Amino acid sequence: MKPLFEILKEYTQSDIYPFHMPGGKRNPALNQTGLPYCYDITEIEGFDDLHQPNQQGPVRDLEKRASKLYGSDATALLVNGSTAGIISGIMACTKKGDEILVARNCHKAVYHGIFLNELQARYLYPHYNKETDLNESISLLQIEQALETYPNVKAVLITSPTFDGVVSDIKAISACVHQKGIPLIVDEAHGAHFGFHEAFPLNGLAFGADIVIHSLHKTLPSLTQTALIHGQGTRVDWERVGFYLQMFQSSSPSYILMASIDVCLSMLENQTKREQLFSAYTRLLIDTRKELKKLKNLCLIETEHFDISKILISVKGTRESGLSLYQKLLEQYHLQMEMAAGSYVLAMTSICDRPAGMERLVKALQAIDASMCREKTNLLLPVDFQFPKLKSRYNIFRVRNQTEGFISVPFAHCQGHISAEFAYLYPPGIPLVVPGEVINQRAAELLGQYAKIGFSIAGLKKTDEILVYMGK
Repeated sequence: MKPLFEILKEYTQSDIYPFHMPGGKRNPALNQTGLPYCYDITEIEGFDDLHQPNQQGPVRDLEKRASKLYGSDATALLVNGSTAGIISGIMACTKKGDEILVARNCHKAVYHGIFLNELQARYLYPHYNKETDLNESISLLQIEQALETYPNVKAVLITSPTFDGVVSDIKAISACVHQKGIPLIVDEAHGAHFGFHEAFPLNGLAFGADIVIHSLHKTLPSLTQTALIHGQGTRVDWERVGFYLQMFQSSSPSYILMASIDVCLSMLENQTKREQLFSAYTRLLIDTRKELKKLKNLCLIETEHFDISKILISVKGTRESGLSLYQKLLEQYHLQMEMAAGSYVLAMTSICDRPAGMERLVKALQAIDASMCREKTNLLLPVDFQFPKLKSRYNIFRVRNQTEGFISVPFAHCQGHISAEFAYLYPPGIPLVVPGEVINQRAAELLGQYAKIGFSIAGLKKTDEILVYMGK
């Protein structure tokens, strides 16, 4: 059948008058704003229903195309981002009060799923590389040991690739998890481009994961909020996934967003076009990395298993912080990075990047690099940024469901208290501290250090204090 976007374009050219939502009414006068009001419709005749797609309808057809392209048994469209898929996957794979094994460097959406199902989280802490300041992959040994330690775990969830592009061995991990008869959920939000060129790993479905979530908008040309959730095998009840998707996605899904998924998939389905785009893209990445490896003071970070689309530039051994380099690139060179971390910045790339943009990045970093000198110690970074390992006194739901017993404590005096708030940098949205955890010295130092060098710590009611739980 015709793709969704083609049907939508034809409809905008028809004489059908919209006595239905949304309020823009496809009024041509609104097109002068530059926004696509002409394509903004709701679930009307001939356009299917995201929450109950017709087997012969354009939404179901789009889901089938996505499933075939990525190699799943079933795929659902996400218009509330990967967040909706992650939470739905967690809810579908667990029951209230279950134990779940998760990588501690997961996105905050994972913790929201843990909260909603009142789960007891068992954490996997990735190895920390002191040379790069990166949290590396989750190892097979960690998974094996954790599943022996926590035999009641009902599901495993890891993030691969991470926000920084670090990739775990999904094939080995999925085989291990399946030996226990439980499902593996992979938050592959940053890996929607995986499997489309030999320069990138295969996606998690190819390696046996039961549920895989992809944010199309992060690394492919699809509008913000668009994503996919895939399922395969019999360890997950796909109907339960769909049940929760109806809860966590809007009952008025945007056809503009779904049309952008259609356009994105059409680009990938055309093998000739796909090969042209990815071949040019990988050549551009390789050439850019070759130049960045010549930097004298700044340093291009590369790890053993990583996604080459993520360009990480370290400031270690200089007088800069990640944040100060981020600000220089923005203010002096008009280059907007994705993220600043303690000792590095992250530039995200995609098949839509242009040689001129990459050239600007290289020249800007070369100019900054030439103006710097290396130091024996980095005066701005007196401590490293290793992820704090905290003990959980209560699960997230227990603490967040209390109505009293809270006080606000300065970072300098929060050690030993039980956190009642999430504390995280956004991006990447990974909590440094989770409600119910006992704040140790390492966490207190890290909160203070980030605040000192100018980072805004999200999740807190006050900028330099954290809410703690004093109840029993």
